[in-house]
Amino acid sequence: MARYTGPVCRQCRREGVKLYLKGDKCYGDKCAFTKRSYAPGQHGQGQGRKKVSEYGIQLREKQKARRVYGILEGQFRLYFDKAERQKGITGENLLVLLERRLDNVVYRLGFGASRNQARQLVRHGHFTVNGRKVNIPSYLIKADDVIQVSDKSKESPVMKQMAEVLGNKTVPAWLELSIDNLNGKVVRFPNRDEIDTPIQEHLIVELYSR
Repeated sequence: MARYTGPVCRQCRREGVKLYLKGDKCYGDKCAFTKRSYAPGQHGQGQGRKKVSEYGIQLREKQKARRVYGILEGQFRLYFDKAERQKGITGENLLVLLERRLDNVVYRLGFGASRNQARQLVRHGHFTVNGRKVNIPSYLIKADDVIQVSDKSKESPVMKQMAEVLGNKTVPAWLELSIDNLNGKVVRFPNRDEIDTPIQEHLIVELYSR
């Protein structure tokens, strides 16, 4: 399956906002977006004066959401269709579905410095869900699910390093983290005001409603 493998900082510059795709590195002085906040490319510095259409604004919001969660176009559309079929507000349903992805939950618990790293850790089989190994990043967690570092992975250097800094992580209210047991529990699904992703989901709904 095709996936973007280029410099992730270009994605932040293209969207004109920090997407925090490289974890803690995005908070430092070496952040590429801090140094060059204009769009990438030969004419990037002049794009700020370019008038953007309503469609363009909606499209950029969708692209921003895709890049934050690391999702391809077809998969993102499937999430939207599922959100539309659910009761409630479609845009909020969409964000909750994205937050329920296993790689995102692993990231929110602090087991990955970024969603990309969390995705790799899940693919390599470092986590179990309710005692069963799951290596599918898009796996949708449910309320009361327990995500735990597998016994074998607890001895790996990367997980030992991650465990040392877990105490410095802020875990969302809809999750519970046990540092001693290296596991986390999904207490409930997040509310919209608990999702800090910089996305205006109503623009995505408007885009797909055209």
